[in-house]
Amino acid sequence: MVKVGGFFVCLLIVAMDIVAGILGIEAELEQNKVKQLRQLSLACLVFTWIILAVGLSMLVIGTWSNHKSRASCGFTHHHFLSIGGILCFVHGLFCVAYYITTTSSD
Repeated sequence: MVKVGGFFVCLLIVAMDIVAGILGIEAELEQNKVKQLRQLSLACLVFTWIILAVGLSMLVIGTWSNHKSRASCGFTHHHFLSIGGILCFVHGLFCVAYYITTTSSD
């Protein structure tokens, strides 16, 4: 009876080792996926802040130059405002991409 019990204990230990090995391999594969996703998330975050700074600067410069040109009654540097507006849309896209990559890693 002791030999049969010892055999089942050994068999149980081997089965648990096999399951632990399979789960370890699967966990490492998932961890690598998350690292690539967290790197993408970080890149989106950095681009979001850079585009925010450039876009906001363009809008401020365009507004400031329009304020200075009251005599001409028009936009002297309308490219600043249009580029700043376009960058605002791009900033929104990167914010959405950052949100998606951050929430999908959970």
